Amino acid sequence: MNSCERGFAYIWTLMLVAFMGIGSSIASELYSTSVRRDKERELLFIGHEFRAAIARYHGSAAAGPQMYPLTLQDLLKDPRFPNAKRHLRRLYADPVTGKADWGLIRVEGRIVGVHSLSQRAPMKVDNFDDNDSGFKGKGRYADWTFVYPHDMFIPPQEGGEGRNGGPLRIGELPRPGAPR
Repeated sequence: MNSCERGFAYIWTLMLVAFMGIGSSIASELYSTSVRRDKERELLFIGHEFRAAIARYHGSAAAGPQMYPLTLQDLLKDPRFPNAKRHLRRLYADPVTGKADWGLIRVEGRIVGVHSLSQRAPMKVDNFDDNDSGFKGKGRYADWTFVYPHDMFIPPQEGGEGRNGGPLRIGELPRPGAPR
């Protein structure tokens, strides 16, 4: 093999290594995007589980008025019943942060919802279910609030009174039997 052929073989080897590096960087980016999307789907699933558990707690008044839980532990074992009544199997960890810490949304001292503590920007910004339509365009996961009822925090609508339809209605607890 002469020196010219060895030079071409060396260049081809360098090009092969460069293409492999580019390919592996693209593959790792696709993998990390896939992992983030999976975590978002898991966050939505877990948020719905918390929302459903709060709804079950609220709807199953022992003998008194309907109320929301004081702690997340109340969802695991409802203290209002003599026998163990579970509204949630376990306290899930936040898939985005990896920690079992959740932001709690309280009204009158009681938990009406949860949210992630992550400040990262979500990849999904549109095409949510009807119950999650308020998540559209939110800039961070912490803004995805899973409250019961899902429309507890109603944004102002165009028209009506004032420029944006009046004040933001926040934290009004639904009364038993009262229309929302």
